[in-house]
Amino acid sequence: MVATAPTQIERVPPAEAGAERRLAVCGAALEADLSGALHWPDEGALIVADLHLEKGSSFARRGMLLPPYDTGTTLAWLGRAIARHAPRLVIALGDSFHDGGGPARVMPHDRAALAALQRGRDWVWIAGNHDPEPARDIGGTFTHSIALGPLTFRHEPTQGASDGASGGEIAGHLHPSARVSQRGRAVTRKCFATDGRRMIMPAFGAYAGGLNIRDRAFMQVFGALAFTAHLIGERRLYAFAAARCLG
Repeated sequence: MVATAPTQIERVPPAEAGAERRLAVCGAALEADLSGALHWPDEGALIVADLHLEKGSSFARRGMLLPPYDTGTTLAWLGRAIARHAPRLVIALGDSFHDGGGPARVMPHDRAALAALQRGRDWVWIAGNHDPEPARDIGGTFTHSIALGPLTFRHEPTQGASDGASGGEIAGHLHPSARVSQRGRAVTRKCFATDGRRMIMPAFGAYAGGLNIRDRAFMQVFGALAFTAHLIGERRLYAFAAARCLG
């Protein structure tokens, strides 16, 4: 995604246990967490997309001053999700750092927090367009994609409607958000976008904005508006057909 300043998207507090919505992608039974993470109980995996750590410091270097607390906040949210689900594996779907210099700018206390989250579990960093190269001294392993069961995890979703022959796909990159009108009030929320064969996850980072699912970028992935947006609410997710969401 093109680097932008944070957008005005309503963000809910991290979820409590039991607030997940069960979703299936290519037969895999998944749980969408209200934090924006995805839990796969059968594999003991927790998936997050687009952390964009050190976005604040990246903007500051270009003269756009933002509060420099996004990395700490994002890691705190991630820590709560990890505590809820106790995964054996964490997969970060690319753009985990806002730029190639991001890992070097992580403050010592945030680096220590990340190391604590990684302790006792496998951690996979998938390359993104913002962070295409492996980083030093941040733990974990680096790859361009990973296949697990019927699913392939990558940063950028493949384009074109899937016939399912090659299995399912979980991706990030597009930062999906949806705008709906309920009771005369329009609300924009981050969302999970899925047609049952593939899913595009919401951006997890504290400073990561969103792209409306009616944007043509989503049409290039799904081929049509025949997918569902699962909007992140305060206590649950709300499912809307993409065709019902506002542009």
